[in-house]
Amino acid sequence: MTNTGEIRPFRIEIPQADLDDLRARLAGTRWPVRPPVDDWSRGVPLDYLKRLATYWATGFDWRAQEAALNEIPQFTTEIGGQTIHFFHVRSPEPDALPLILTHGWPSSPVEFVKLLGPVTDPRAHGGDPADAFHVVVPSLPGYGFSNPMGEAGFSLFGVAQAWAELMSRLGYERYAAQGTDVGSGVAGMLPMADPGRVVGVHLTGTAASTPFGPALELDGLPPADRARAERFNTFRSEGLGYLTLQSTRPQTLAYSLNDSPVGQLAWITEKFHEWTDPAAALPDEAVDRDQLLTAISIYWFTGSGASSAHAVYEGMQAWRAFAAHQESGAAEQWQQEQAGPPTGVAVFAADTTIRSLMDPRGTITHWSEYGTGGHFPAMEVPGLLADDIRTFCRSLR
Repeated sequence: MTNTGEIRPFRIEIPQADLDDLRARLAGTRWPVRPPVDDWSRGVPLDYLKRLATYWATGFDWRAQEAALNEIPQFTTEIGGQTIHFFHVRSPEPDALPLILTHGWPSSPVEFVKLLGPVTDPRAHGGDPADAFHVVVPSLPGYGFSNPMGEAGFSLFGVAQAWAELMSRLGYERYAAQGTDVGSGVAGMLPMADPGRVVGVHLTGTAASTPFGPALELDGLPPADRARAERFNTFRSEGLGYLTLQSTRPQTLAYSLNDSPVGQLAWITEKFHEWTDPAAALPDEAVDRDQLLTAISIYWFTGSGASSAHAVYEGMQAWRAFAAHQESGAAEQWQQEQAGPPTGVAVFAADTTIRSLMDPRGTITHWSEYGTGGHFPAMEVPGLLADDIRTFCRSLR
């Protein structure tokens, strides 16, 4: 990968004209008529989205959120022609273990903000300083401030190679990786991209890495796994519209997401309703409303709705090629021949990951299941996720 190796400090500074434009567009929204049934069965309800959009326009304080984000050390660097933006928070504990966190879609490093303090400075949060991490949180190519997407496009293994280079530039020769959603695929490939340096891989949201699998058989599954299988089958039959569109016609969708903030708001808010803790009736009951709108604002200001749709498209093309490779048996043979570092998995209440299907050979060394949380545990239940990462990594230090 060609690069200069330079790491540059970065601050988020959205022009006031962009803020004014956002509010004007929100105020001038051309709302659709009320459907026959105004609940979540046909998508985001009209009344709910109107309330959320009104708060985004008149109650949400972007400048306060921007200032808070700028308290986090941030940088950019160029790797293989792609600008990579990342948070980098060093622990005050000198023996902290480096840890790289990778988000998925529709997300950004904002997803991990509540995790940063507890994992980098456990002493200050009532924890054991021996559990401390130096934390690196990059924005995936085409997401947030890792824009525009470079000529190399998006592939999980390409991103893993970029992360390996990033950790080398930061001076981390031995580190752990954590990923969720698409980020779980990146984290899972890091040991291949950076052999011998990744000491362990912790994963959440892993079902997102195999979205087009067949319907799951329910017979013989224990109750908890049966419930997860039922949720997966429902998702497979009713919840893949967003992925089908982004993985086949991203440019058609891009015009709407790049031109309408309410369209971008609805596109992401629906996923937070579908994928967060089932006990939460509304997305902003599952996660902090301001944190949700901060994440969506970054998508809007950076045009990431369009660019991340293309990243999904390119990622799915690569996934289909990998799936075909698996059918040949070559991938399974390679996996059996590679020992790899220890792997840990945390499964939260909304997840559809089933251990007997994900780990048929029993090679995963750490497995946790929780009765709360969902697809965005760093936003929903950051304390549980922090504890699980600490527990998994204790034997790796």
